[in-house]
Amino acid sequence: MCRHAHRMKSVVVTERLMTTTTGKEVLGLYRRIFRLARKWQSASGQMEDTVKEKQYILNEARMLFQKNKNLTDSELIKQCIDECTARIEIGLHYHIPYPRPIHLPPLGLAPIQGQALRTQEKRRKLSKPVYLKSHDEVS
Repeated sequence: MCRHAHRMKSVVVTERLMTTTTGKEVLGLYRRIFRLARKWQSASGQMEDTVKEKQYILNEARMLFQKNKNLTDSELIKQCIDECTARIEIGLHYHIPYPRPIHLPPLGLAPIQGQALRTQEKRRKLSKPVYLKSHDEVS
């Protein structure tokens, strides 16, 4: 009984430590996004484009962070952190705040129902880049 209690205590301490570390990482990303929005310049150089893109960055960040604030599964949190990091890096690289479009094959290749359709849907889901996972859920 004593070993079990000790094991449970170490699991709770580990979860707390991981939550603290993950929380700091998430807050760091949130701050990074707001700093990025403050310094953002549109690729066109037009002031109204810059204002629209800054507003998009802020709205998107608020919405997604609000949507995911109650996540407790460490794997899901890690996926969200990876997606956020990828979107920041892609935005900086291409000088656009919006997710880059991808081209997936249409679903016209498989029958309307059955194993072939399920297989094709699974492949489409797996081929979606990490930076578009939450974009399609909210748009």
